[in-house]
Amino acid sequence: MNLHIIKIGGNVIDNSENLHRFLKDFAALDGYKILVHGGGKVATQLATTLGIESKLVDGRRITDIETLRVVTMVYAGLINKNIVAALQAVNCNAIGLTGADGNFILAKKRPVKTIDYGFVGDIDDNSINPGNLKNLLDAGFVPVFSALTHDGAGQLLNTNADTIASALAVALAKTYQTTLIYCFEKKGVLQDIDDEDSLIREIDPERYEELKEKQIINGGMLPKLDNAFTAIACGVKAVIIGKADELGLLKQNHSFGTRLSTRI
Repeated sequence: MNLHIIKIGGNVIDNSENLHRFLKDFAALDGYKILVHGGGKVATQLATTLGIESKLVDGRRITDIETLRVVTMVYAGLINKNIVAALQAVNCNAIGLTGADGNFILAKKRPVKTIDYGFVGDIDDNSINPGNLKNLLDAGFVPVFSALTHDGAGQLLNTNADTIASALAVALAKTYQTTLIYCFEKKGVLQDIDDEDSLIREIDPERYEELKEKQIINGGMLPKLDNAFTAIACGVKAVIIGKADELGLLKQNHSFGTRLSTRI
């Protein structure tokens, strides 16, 4: 059985029209599917309104206890439930979750080294509970995960959504023909960030190293692609990076986004 695990980020979530178009395409995909979402700008906006300073280091949020309360409200509450309601409206039987629900994703609080990231969770090979997830999928539900996990001792943890999506794909690859898809605002990995027509259709590890050396791939794309190649090495059938509002091309069997592979 095929399984699509799709991650969407803030640039999709923050645009209501794009989000609803994407959710219709997501609902139309055949087979089992799981959606993972980040938080967009709403968490930062709410924190500012509440007088809580948002701190980012290398694109990662520093999560003190006040920030954790905000991201829990926004990620697991406002955003997650709006997505679930929108999917239910197009006959997709979505169920909104964090990693704490059903003990689906167990994480460890990131240890303090040079930077104290606060209540941030790291995932390892034993974090995902595939048996419980299979039961949910087999029962006809479509899980929608927000970017929160737990430590098993009562503490919620803010966790990178890209990492959650990759870990889910790896854990479920033993049971399903799993495709991992990262959706964002670009058509995929671009040779020229300002030219949508410069899409790189396929990248293997050797090409990836070349693109990094030339600074064509940098910043926030690096952890995304690192996670993707790890997932492929661990048995995930395919990893694709593409534009959220072009997801419907998959249903039509058209070429979509940038496909990552072990070789070309």
